[in-house]
Amino acid sequence: MNVTVLGTGGTIASTDRDTGAVPTERGSALVEDVPALADYGDVSAEQVAQVPSYEMTAETLETVGERVAELDADSETDAVVVTHGTDTMEETAYYLDATLQPDTPVLLTGAQRRPDERSSDGPANLVTAFAAARAFADGGHGGTYVAFDEAVHSARFATKYHTSALDAFSSPGVGPVATHDRNGIRILRRPASETAHIPDGTLDPTVFVVGSGAGVDDRLGEAAIEAGADGLVVNGTGLGNVTASLGEFVESTVRDGTPVVVTSRCVAGRTSPVYGGSGGGETLRAAGALFAEDLSAGKTRLKLALALSKYGENGDDGDGGENDGRDGALRGLFDG
Repeated sequence: MNVTVLGTGGTIASTDRDTGAVPTERGSALVEDVPALADYGDVSAEQVAQVPSYEMTAETLETVGERVAELDADSETDAVVVTHGTDTMEETAYYLDATLQPDTPVLLTGAQRRPDERSSDGPANLVTAFAAARAFADGGHGGTYVAFDEAVHSARFATKYHTSALDAFSSPGVGPVATHDRNGIRILRRPASETAHIPDGTLDPTVFVVGSGAGVDDRLGEAAIEAGADGLVVNGTGLGNVTASLGEFVESTVRDGTPVVVTSRCVAGRTSPVYGGSGGGETLRAAGALFAEDLSAGKTRLKLALALSKYGENGDDGDGGENDGRDGALRGLFDG
């Protein structure tokens, strides 16, 4: 098996410095420090970025995506492992799956403890990623996954739910695709891309996330529109509800032609437009707002940006006409 490791930085590659921990180790060094990886096949390593994942930009995401696409098209590559910071790992995984839906298994992994900390988890997570890569490649399974703490999560559902615990990732509502133990990989459900495919999309459109909560008014939303937002994600409460002030803002924003997608700040469960009133989900749905079901606000922001780049931003349905074509395509993606 031929595996290419793409290094991007993150805690797995960071060491402590006077001003705080920063990525200093390259992907090739991470591989060399875990001799057991050679048992899984021929390994090569490339560096495509060297940043903490909270500094991931749209340009960096697209650079990673371009290289993964090239490797996916290369018949000599059996699997790709991306070393990455945990803060935005789930977003990079989702972006890769949405834009590429690779035939080659792509595994993202990282660490909660640096190489220079006691009991660093990076080496064990790399072994899990490689074990899953081989098992998935042998089974002819493509897609994008997060491999962490002896579990493998689908990009669609992977969520970092804990700031510091070693088992930082979960898949609320569905559980992991596979687990890893001394006997190898145990597949729990068929590995595959579980993400809506949006090929040829870019992150050029501007999409902001506005959160709701007790006492929140419409000022951040208005600021987002004034800043040139092409679309908005409103991270609501419960089933997808917002304050009355924010609800009235959502109604007027949709009416003016800017798409709004409602998510929930709850970690598990999906949105459901039930309640009336100025900020109730049913009122927002009737006004034309879209709902993200159980997709997080971060992933929804990426999905909306990709969709707008493909189907047209505010005032353009992609063919120079009205918004009807764009809005129908968005509704199909979010409500289909």
